[in-house]
Amino acid sequence: MRFDRIRLKNFKPYADTDLELGDGVTVIHGLNGSGKSSLLEACFFALYGATALDGTLEDVVTNGEEESEIELWFTHAGEEYRVERRIRLSGDRATTAKCVLEGSAVPDGSVDGARDVRRFVVDLLRMDADAFVNCAYVRQGEVNKLINATPTERQDMIDDLLQLGKLEQYRERARNARLGVEDVLGDKRGGLRELDSQVEEKQAANPYERLNALRTELNEVTSKIENYEAQREKAEESRKAAVETLENYEEKQEELAELAEDVESLKADIETTENERETLREKARETHERVDELEATVEDAVAESDVETVDDSATSPTRQADGKAVDDAISARLEELADRREELSESIQELSVKSEGFENQSSNLADKAADLESRAEQKRTRADELENDRENGESELDDRREKLTELDDQIEELEATFDAAPVDRGEASAHLADLRERRSELRDELETVRTNLRSTRQRVEDAERLLEEGKCPECGQPVDESPHVDTVDEDRKRVEELDAEREELEAEIAALDDDIDRAESLVETGNKLSQLRERRDSVTTLVEQREETLAEKADQAKAAREDAAEHAEEAEQLRDAVEQTATRAEETRERIAELRAEREQVDTSRGRLERVQSLREEITDAEERLDRISEKRSDLADRNDERREWLAEKRSRQQALREEVDESQIQQAEEKKSNAEAYLEKVDPALESLREQRTKLDNDIGGAKSDIERLESLKEKRDHVAERVDALESLHEETEELEAMYGDLRAELRQRNVETLERMLNETFDLVYANDAYARIRLDGDYELTVYQKDGQALDPEQLSGGERALFNLSLRCAIYRLLAEGIEGAAPTPPLILDEPTVFLDSGHVGRLVDLVEEMRGFGVRQIIIVSHDDELVGAADDLVTVEKDPTSNRSTVRHEEVAGLSAVESVADD
Repeated sequence: MRFDRIRLKNFKPYADTDLELGDGVTVIHGLNGSGKSSLLEACFFALYGATALDGTLEDVVTNGEEESEIELWFTHAGEEYRVERRIRLSGDRATTAKCVLEGSAVPDGSVDGARDVRRFVVDLLRMDADAFVNCAYVRQGEVNKLINATPTERQDMIDDLLQLGKLEQYRERARNARLGVEDVLGDKRGGLRELDSQVEEKQAANPYERLNALRTELNEVTSKIENYEAQREKAEESRKAAVETLENYEEKQEELAELAEDVESLKADIETTENERETLREKARETHERVDELEATVEDAVAESDVETVDDSATSPTRQADGKAVDDAISARLEELADRREELSESIQELSVKSEGFENQSSNLADKAADLESRAEQKRTRADELENDRENGESELDDRREKLTELDDQIEELEATFDAAPVDRGEASAHLADLRERRSELRDELETVRTNLRSTRQRVEDAERLLEEGKCPECGQPVDESPHVDTVDEDRKRVEELDAEREELEAEIAALDDDIDRAESLVETGNKLSQLRERRDSVTTLVEQREETLAEKADQAKAAREDAAEHAEEAEQLRDAVEQTATRAEETRERIAELRAEREQVDTSRGRLERVQSLREEITDAEERLDRISEKRSDLADRNDERREWLAEKRSRQQALREEVDESQIQQAEEKKSNAEAYLEKVDPALESLREQRTKLDNDIGGAKSDIERLESLKEKRDHVAERVDALESLHEETEELEAMYGDLRAELRQRNVETLERMLNETFDLVYANDAYARIRLDGDYELTVYQKDGQALDPEQLSGGERALFNLSLRCAIYRLLAEGIEGAAPTPPLILDEPTVFLDSGHVGRLVDLVEEMRGFGVRQIIIVSHDDELVGAADDLVTVEKDPTSNRSTVRHEEVAGLSAVESVADD
């Protein structure tokens, strides 16, 4: 994993900053308080959100601002990603207004929301914020965090980094599962014992035998009920027969009363109907008089109309036939007038449409003429503009041609640079890459020589000291007759050879540096030459396009003037057509007025005829009303005749009913009814008691059946629980085995990690403490650290000096990083190695060893190392130097990239 770029806006001291980060060692340099650590905190915050901050979310936004933006570009496993966060301050509270992560490898292209982004980053990098810090982010003031931690804390940190913490989580889950199974198993076993007890209790009650006894008793009670119900049915039939006799008597009495009322009612209805017939006779007389009046009015109305009648005998005895002839004449005339009115309306409509068409045509022609005149003016204006543009374009074209001449001169000058160059222009980049690769190889070789030189010099110094004391350099025994003394001379000779080889390599690297500078200049010249050629091609294209454009504008101006003349001529023709169309519209409107006057005369004639027609319809209605009155009087006379017949029949029925009533039969019926009711009063309680007894027996039988069903259900449940207990006992054994397996696996993997970490830590330790009195470091299975001096004495790391503890802890952190990078069973993804003010506890002598440690991590293939420091001594270790400065007036920080002399200068100082 590698940071590629960080962009900040209103983040802590940064108003607007955009910083690119590359491979190798990047040193972020500046005074204390300038904002160096804030850059790394921004990267960390972009990945993990608020959990990465030392303070609160409100502290992110620059003082005096309301919004902060953070963007981070990073690469992981060959895929590129971008995280963007925007924090908005509202009052005293800050909220995340936007949080999105984008990348080609992201499902659906992006992840939205702070929580989802943090979860995605944790899954992607396989480490949360704490693991990130413990692995590769050595924060300011926390350089001794691991060394000061307890073995248990150190064990948890390293186990989490190496994903062993998950095995403990799995073991805990297996343990919890085992305990959960034990709880469930205990419950199920208790449930099984309870079910066994319930089954025994139910079987002791013998529900099957009790069910048979209840069924026998139920059959006896049912037989008694059926006998009582048969006797009760006979008594009910006797009571019904007596009741029917008594009811018939009552019905005859009621009928007699009703007949008396009907006789009186019929008498009254006959009298009322006779009065109504007299009233209708008077209405008929009045209607005859109204008919005579209407006929006189019709004669006057016909005389006023233009309809032709047969003669003047409309009032004669044959007026019905004559009236029909008048009606037919009126209807025929009305049809003629309606047809004429329709013809006039259609003509008026047609002429109106035609008149409106003439008016619209005249208006449209006028609009078109105005439009053509406007277009002619626009064409003339456009022609003037095109001619002005062409004149201005000619001047600009001359300037571009002069620019082409200047570009040709510059290109010729730059091409001359390659005449004396060792390579052609197209081979400059490859030549530079070869030189850099060769320098890198020589630097690696030089580092190996320097390492061997230091270790050989140390052996010589130790040997000379022991020789002075009279002891063997190798075994420490007296040197008399010792064969090992001769090896000291070989080591001295080896020192001279290595020193000469070092000087030769340094000279060759210096020569390569000069060649690389010249090659970089050639690459830069080649790039500039390519840019000039591209620019010349662009200008040439623009000149050609401008020449074509000016020619086109001249043609367009000529065409515009021709179009303007055509539009003006066409507009004049349209003006003449407008006058002709307006004259035709006026003639059409005059004809419409004449037709409307004629239609009003037709409407007047139709009104008169319709009045005659209405009066004749009223006469017809009056005559029909006379017929209805006559019919109604005849109906009323017939109805009274029928009523007189009904009156005679009802009087005859009264006499017959009085003769049918027998008092002795009524007395016998009352006695039978009384006896039946007395028996029913006795039998009903007995039946009710027996039915209650039968219901109770049915309920008891249902209870017995339920007991049997519950017994069977308990047996089935008991069998199911017994099977569940067997399954849980088997599962309990499996969880015990799984818990033990996770514990054993974690212990085994931890031991392998301890061995590998101890080896890597000692390799780093040998480099950093090569000239000191420390021999090795021991890391036991519980992550307990012990430092051994060369005399064998064991020391706790806390017994080291402040600078030594800082270097010791940095060595431990680098060893953990190597373990993660190389992996126990293959490579694992790791973030950049980040050291935030690692020199706080180091003196000047230990800073040089820190440089050696950084170079060692580069040698192990760490792709990106970021060091934040105010120490000038670390600047020389940088491949890329970023300087951070704070403006004392605005209190805002800025960053800039600077050229660096390279690592060799610092190494030379360290060697001296």
